[in-house]
Amino acid sequence: MAGTVCFTSFTFGYLSRARVLAQTLRAAHPDWTLWALVVDEPPPDLDLHAALAPFDAVMRADALDIPRFRAWMFKHDLVEACTAVKGAMLEMLLRRGADKVVYLDPDIAVFHPLSGIERRLDDASIVLTPHQLAANDGLPAMADNELTSLKYGTYNLGFVAVRNDDNGRAFAAWWSAVTRQACYDDVEAGLFTDQKYCDLVPGLFDGVHVERDPGCNVASWNLSRRSLAFGADGALLVNGAALKFYHFTKIGGVGDTMTERYGRDNVEVYEVVNWYKRAVAANGFIAAAEWPWRYGRFASGAPVPRPVRLLWRARPDLQAAFDDPFAVTGDCLHAWLQREMPALLAG
Repeated sequence: MAGTVCFTSFTFGYLSRARVLAQTLRAAHPDWTLWALVVDEPPPDLDLHAALAPFDAVMRADALDIPRFRAWMFKHDLVEACTAVKGAMLEMLLRRGADKVVYLDPDIAVFHPLSGIERRLDDASIVLTPHQLAANDGLPAMADNELTSLKYGTYNLGFVAVRNDDNGRAFAAWWSAVTRQACYDDVEAGLFTDQKYCDLVPGLFDGVHVERDPGCNVASWNLSRRSLAFGADGALLVNGAALKFYHFTKIGGVGDTMTERYGRDNVEVYEVVNWYKRAVAANGFIAAAEWPWRYGRFASGAPVPRPVRLLWRARPDLQAAFDDPFAVTGDCLHAWLQREMPALLAG
């Protein structure tokens, strides 16, 4: 598997967005190999071949080298799960011989070849993009940007690029190990999924490049210091540089609020966001957004309440006693909860 490989991690609820990523990346890099890492089980009536057709290859998360996968998965909510498997997937791709590996979140669209990133990996082992490239003025903007980065991480792990060398493999092994141990949304404990760990990367590893191209990883959380415009040739520019990829994080929700707050009268921002919404809708599989995440429910279909996940994390004795915590028949966690802690099942 020589050459450059790109992968993304998602559930079927994000299928339409992941397809937009794959299609836009394919247009920019027909020579790259695109992998889908699916952290879910397919709904029974889904045409899986058609759904994942934009990708070259598919890996189910339960096929990764993660011992007692279902017991491990039960510790995580959806976002935690999709981020916790990224390190293991990166390790696998490097072991299989990829020269360079790029990870992109499924809610990203590519607008320009990422050749600059690819060239960075000729010299660097690890490439990261910071949430902010320029400081904000005044507490309101600082609270939304700098202070948020202090809580959730300096670098946005919707993107990372790694070369298959000693440093890159060491990073992949470390990232995989720490996220298998604890990849949780627990900001009060100083932890945010796979992302906050990467604040440590420039100190732990050699060959780290912090990418300062304003056209990379543009998102609602950096629009306060990035401006979009169309160039003379019709291409989108960000602070004068080509727009490489835009991260449409939390589109339709808090992402729209932040876009309006910091996009202000930059009409090109809204043109890009509206284009993306149309592209997602045009991809079909819209009903997928309503499909329940398989690992969010017991085998009966009942939701797994967050307090139950937290209990499972904290109780090695329960983890040792029950091999499949999703089960609802026989001697299982669900029966134990009904007997010992029924209130937790009510959420």
